[in-house]
Amino acid sequence: MTLQIPDGDFDGYVFDCDGTLADSMPVHYEAWVETLARFGCDFPEPYFYELGGVPTERIVEMLNEQQGLNMPPVEIARDKEALYIRLIPHITPIRPVVDFARRFHGKKPLAVASGGHRGIVRRTLTAIGIVDLFTAIVGAEDYAHGKPAPDPFLEAARQLGVDPARCLAFEDTALGIQSASSAGMATVRVPATRLPRRAKPATR
Repeated sequence: MTLQIPDGDFDGYVFDCDGTLADSMPVHYEAWVETLARFGCDFPEPYFYELGGVPTERIVEMLNEQQGLNMPPVEIARDKEALYIRLIPHITPIRPVVDFARRFHGKKPLAVASGGHRGIVRRTLTAIGIVDLFTAIVGAEDYAHGKPAPDPFLEAARQLGVDPARCLAFEDTALGIQSASSAGMATVRVPATRLPRRAKPATR
């Protein structure tokens, strides 16, 4: 994997977590499929990847709207995240991004801006041994509007005490890039670590 780093000197660096620092998206998808199966909800894997960065409860609301279901967002999010936690030991770091973060640790302030709950993000970062690299870890509890709104990245910059225009953001999804760009940050698109496989629809 080659990262296209823009020229220039930045005062802070902000990273998405899933699919950017951690190769955790396949694990998230596995947890989603198992959790949604009992509701007969179909969540195709390509669509899952399109929604990278969208808060968990909002994804449930969107699936409800699309499929005429009445799944409880809070309960689904709780169950999905509990299953994800059990699968965390299978997650590996995305080396080029983690190596970049390590290179600037202690030299420039670093933050994580995620659509996941902060506690889950911290567990993921801990599992791959990098939680201590970051001055700030921003999760879904910390802002009003999730990606593609700029709120996650603006909050990360605020906690770092750095002008968003002086930050470089790392993201793996179009929604995340839109969010960081809307916050005024330069961006790096992290290439996918693998191509999504075709998901099997849940049995109704």
